[in-house]
Amino acid sequence: QVQLVESGGGLVQAGGSLRLSCAVSGDSSLNFHMAWFRQAPGKEREFVARIAWRGGSTYYEDSVKGRFTISRDNTKNTLYLQMNSLKPEDTAVYYCTYGTKSAAYDYWGQGTQVTVSS
Repeated sequence: QVQLVESGGGLVQAGGSLRLSCAVSGDSSLNFHMAWFRQAPGKEREFVARIAWRGGSTYYEDSVKGRFTISRDNTKNTLYLQMNSLKPEDTAVYYCTYGTKSAAYDYWGQGTQVTVSS
């Protein structure tokens, strides 16, 4: 079993920055990749960014490219999302997720709220 706990959300003005963290505990030996998703009020959950746990290759949703950076610290079993130049449309609950194989997201955190004021 794997547990994911997000932290680092909050209220920030447009143009500001936040760094989200996701601590992984439990048996993470099968970690293939991790990702961040977000869900805004009244909208479906959407993909934000993904990182391969061993090789470190990354992939971003178009609207966050150049503003967000996903990274991981394998020694600390922690995933990060550095968010710069935040916009009001980035307001959402952000979730980290862990997958044991390609295209799979097997475990999810509880989410952390990010609110960007204009």
